[in-house]
Amino acid sequence: MIYVIILFILAGIAEIGGGYLVWLWLREGKPYWYGVIGGLILILYGIIPTLQKFPSFGRVYAAYGGVFIVLSVLWGWGVDKKTPDTYDWIGAVVCIIGVSIMLWAPRN
Repeated sequence: MIYVIILFILAGIAEIGGGYLVWLWLREGKPYWYGVIGGLILILYGIIPTLQKFPSFGRVYAAYGGVFIVLSVLWGWGVDKKTPDTYDWIGAVVCIIGVSIMLWAPRN
């Protein structure tokens, strides 16, 4: 299970970090190489989920969506210095509960 969680976190950091570098390049006038590095990191993000052992692409990506929401709240807090409010935290907890149900609920 720790392997699954590590992959989710690595993929989230790659997606958010790569997207953030592209954002800085296009929206905030940073040098073009921010976009190039961001694009390369986003390619890495596309590879990381294939290392998961879950059989369903849709289920894995839906679960990643919940993890990314939580990581995005943390990224905004740590990098952009935007303190999450109570509703951000409640939403993040709801997402993690949903991810847990999707991945580990007993199935036939």
